[in-house]
Amino acid sequence: MTALWIKEIAQGILFKIVVQPRASDNKIIGLHGDALKIKLTAPPVDGAANKMVVAYLSKCLNVPKSRIEIKAGHTGRQKQILLRRATGKPITDEIDRIRKKIELLAG
Repeated sequence: MTALWIKEIAQGILFKIVVQPRASDNKIIGLHGDALKIKLTAPPVDGAANKMVVAYLSKCLNVPKSRIEIKAGHTGRQKQILLRRATGKPITDEIDRIRKKIELLAG
């Protein structure tokens, strides 16, 4: 079984997602290769799906939207997400918490 690709960098955590737009509901359905697969109701038009990716991940990971950034893949289904580290918290604690949460969501 392939594991979720997660990389720790100075700014926080990078991980991969695959987005399926125009789904009947918003949900994380597991892994697609080494990426987290997310179904979203938003269409891939005028950045709607990208906005929903940020909002949905913010809700799922319980972090502010301002900490989530799409680093690569703005116009495609495959994206690389940066989850910025929280200020004032030890980076290792924050990374461990988020890594566990993402892996739990991946199933």
